[in-house]
Amino acid sequence: MKIAVKDLNNKKVKDIELPESVFDYPYREPLIHAAVRAHLAARRAGTHKTKTRREVTGSTRKPYRQKGTGRARAGDVRSPLWRSGGTVHGPQPRNYELGLTPREKRNALKSALSRKLVEKGILVVDNLTLDNEKTAALVKRLAKLGVDGKALLVDRHDNENLALASRNNPRLKTVDALAVTVYDVVDRPTVVCSEEALGRLLEVLSR
Repeated sequence: MKIAVKDLNNKKVKDIELPESVFDYPYREPLIHAAVRAHLAARRAGTHKTKTRREVTGSTRKPYRQKGTGRARAGDVRSPLWRSGGTVHGPQPRNYELGLTPREKRNALKSALSRKLVEKGILVVDNLTLDNEKTAALVKRLAKLGVDGKALLVDRHDNENLALASRNNPRLKTVDALAVTVYDVVDRPTVVCSEEALGRLLEVLSR
């Protein structure tokens, strides 16, 4: 299984061999779905909080006597039935992360990348080194490669020009090779990967 390596001018440089253990992995939609759910759940802060009746400020004294007033019985002003009282069964801080093993994460990513390769959504370039951090220049380079929509750019985390050039365009996202997630691959129709970054990614996925 081979794929062409191009430069940023869309000229073919060479062909490289792709391991079948990664890019011939079967499409497993339930596993990909689980990985996407786990990714989105992990992004939730989980800091929502309401006060129960024991946390609301107020006296514990009985507001009026039990009988003879014609009013409903009341024990204290912090009751959930009263205005400014406590909340019953309200949200509390919690961790939304879902349990997904490292092996499941790797297999889900292999499945997503295999599907993306079949859909011809993976482009490999010799490098993603830019002369400057201009967003317009990066967009023109990507247009030469046939990329005009949402795209995931995969390279090294220290490629500052690429990170600065892509961050002003909401359709582009730059990640390190070791930070590629199933959600990013599924969410964007095109994955543009440098040859070096692809090698680092395959080294992890081939374990």
